Amino acid sequence: MVDRNPWLNIFSHAVLIFGVAIVAFPLYLALIASTHTASEIVQTPMPLLPGSHMWENYKEALLGSGKLGSNTTVVRMMWVSFAVAMIITVGKIAISLLSAFAIVYFRFPFKMVCFWAIFLTLMLPVEVRILPTYKVVAELGLLNSYAGLSLPLIASATATFLFRQFFLTVPDELVEAARIDGASPMRFFKDVLVPLSKTSIAALFVIQFIYGWNQYLWPLLMTTSEDMYPVVVGIKRMVAGGGEAAIDWNIVMATAILAMLPPTLVVMLMQKWFVKGLVDTEK
Repeated sequence: MVDRNPWLNIFSHAVLIFGVAIVAFPLYLALIASTHTASEIVQTPMPLLPGSHMWENYKEALLGSGKLGSNTTVVRMMWVSFAVAMIITVGKIAISLLSAFAIVYFRFPFKMVCFWAIFLTLMLPVEVRILPTYKVVAELGLLNSYAGLSLPLIASATATFLFRQFFLTVPDELVEAARIDGASPMRFFKDVLVPLSKTSIAALFVIQFIYGWNQYLWPLLMTTSEDMYPVVVGIKRMVAGGGEAAIDWNIVMATAILAMLPPTLVVMLMQKWFVKGLVDTEK
């Protein structure tokens, strides 16, 4: 039985509030900076209260071009990031479901060798295999394309392992019942396994969408055309692409806030499914 000590409750809440403050303060500074002019931000001390230029800054961030170190708009960058994140997310989930289904429910030579070969790719992140991957993508003519930005990142050993472990917990009675009813393997996969896996799929969707949205190194190598910059690369270009000119930090901070909105919305809208997928099952 937990002892409900009021002082312990006060202490625990104080620690939580302190931790939230540490995490949220940089975000607060970015939000405040996005409401001031560039000259007001560089003052000492920096203003800690909202300014009166919020709408102008966000309009310039979304639709302005040229002086941000790029000739494309943030709307275009965010669309590229969204498209790449969705392709990576849907592709990872689909391939991982099918590969885990084959490993668990089919018998074929060297089945476990194939599984461990997939699992060992966890030891080879993108940064390790980036040069040969870039060479293959370049020779296929996929530079500055959605396919080039997303296809090399689709395979996921982690998702395959998670779905495999989940499929192993599915009762054998369901398999036998489906076989007696004359269901084909793909029918069993579509009508039984996928519905049972929906909470796990939702949890992986959130994780993989954020993973795809925050990609930086691979898009930095893959894109030479400004029309294919994702927003994370675009922010870096805004900071580093101005040359000797002063950086418009108010526009950069507004762009950073806008870049955080889609993954934040995904987490908020799918929070219930995300938590349920991590701690519960549908069996």
